[in-house]
Amino acid sequence: MMNNIQELIKLIELEKLSENIFLGQNYQAPWKRVFGGQVLAQSLSAATQTVDPDRMAHSMHAYFLLAGDISIPIVFEVEKIRDGGSFSTRRVVAKQNGIAIFFMSVSYQKAQEGFDHQIDMPKVEGPENLPSDEDVVKKYKLFVPNHLFEVIKTRPFEFRMVEKINIFDLKTKLPFRHFWFKANEAFEATPAVHQQLLTYVSDYNLLTTSILPHTKGPLPPKGLFMASLDHGLWFHRDFKIDEWLLYAIDSPSASNSRGFNRGNIFTQDGVLVASVVQEGVIRAGK
Repeated sequence: MMNNIQELIKLIELEKLSENIFLGQNYQAPWKRVFGGQVLAQSLSAATQTVDPDRMAHSMHAYFLLAGDISIPIVFEVEKIRDGGSFSTRRVVAKQNGIAIFFMSVSYQKAQEGFDHQIDMPKVEGPENLPSDEDVVKKYKLFVPNHLFEVIKTRPFEFRMVEKINIFDLKTKLPFRHFWFKANEAFEATPAVHQQLLTYVSDYNLLTTSILPHTKGPLPPKGLFMASLDHGLWFHRDFKIDEWLLYAIDSPSASNSRGFNRGNIFTQDGVLVASVVQEGVIRAGK
């Protein structure tokens, strides 16, 4: 469990073993597998430590190869692919027991002037009067597993779903989801750390959006298997993760036991700061 944002920042910082090799510990998730957002954020942290600080990550593309063992630290090996006049490229391979469980390519860029446009933020209710995930779980505590309640209570982020959650509503839903989130306390950090924390959070609620048209009720049915296959993230503009951000997610397609999901992340003022895509395995239990 993690009780505050500083514990998460420490988890993502990594131990430097050599110029291009880093060691990371694991969040002890109750589902006994390494959380995808953790290895995404740690890989970005490793790559960023090998790039000039005047260059910020603008995109990453990653593949999850094997489920990580939370009892074994992860070694991150960074390959310096290229440093050009404006862009730098890095490749990161995450390993346990010498076997690759994950790899990522990351591109960095110096700040530059250019064309600027964005889509509008969806017209949804703001976060002020919405219940938090913890409020919802408390409401339905008798129907929610204890480990889930503990996980939500100790997360370093606060989440507020726009769509109302009713545990007794057993209808299927359209594959759309909106939620507000922010760090549960204010803190000072570099823009790179805010990027790494957003990378961590970007893995929340993505894959489960693709099962909304196929499951009844807000809780995944017993026997359902879900696992992320790949993850792409683009940073568009500056942001602070200790201020409210809206994650607008949709799932355009599910087929061949895979669910495809995408999301846009906005500030409360409507500024588009990041975009995300992810595909994962979704298999119904027998």
